[in-house]
Amino acid sequence: MTEINDITNSNAANQFILYWGDMGNQWGVNRSVAQIHALLYLSSKPLNAEQIAESLGIARSNVSNSLKELVGWRLIRRVPVPGDRREHYEAEVDVWEMGIRIAQGRKEREIDPATQALRACVAQAQTESGLDPTALRRMQDMQEFLATADTWFRDMLTVPRPKLVMLMKLGTKVVSLLNLAGGKKSK
Repeated sequence: MTEINDITNSNAANQFILYWGDMGNQWGVNRSVAQIHALLYLSSKPLNAEQIAESLGIARSNVSNSLKELVGWRLIRRVPVPGDRREHYEAEVDVWEMGIRIAQGRKEREIDPATQALRACVAQAQTESGLDPTALRRMQDMQEFLATADTWFRDMLTVPRPKLVMLMKLGTKVVSLLNLAGGKKSK
């Protein structure tokens, strides 16, 4: 248990785990799931469920369910540990890959169903008589926005990592570059 104690004996690590759990809760993720993710992210060695439960003071059954959820999000993976038959887990530690996986998971669980529901609403609204044209136009605007965001997201997944990092670091400077490319002077 030395490995875990090294992590959880650190005030900074404990604060990170608590903060990540709180942030997860604000994003609609169970606090325990987020805390387990934080612990595995900080750990330099794979941990088993018993170690995680003991370290975080979380019930073993809660740890098992949380691990399944994190595996489903592809944020952690099972790894074999020589001489130990228990399942051990380690987190994805590449923060860019982790961010992409979280974004993909949220898109699949939240944006895609919303897009499908909106598509059905627009289709129904287009066949109904008596619907206020403003309501239809606003539904279509929302549908177009989600389609554009979806296309942008899929495009960003094809950008090589170094260029994606550079693009994100550019921030609003991209607008100046777009103005230069379009022949307009930036303000």
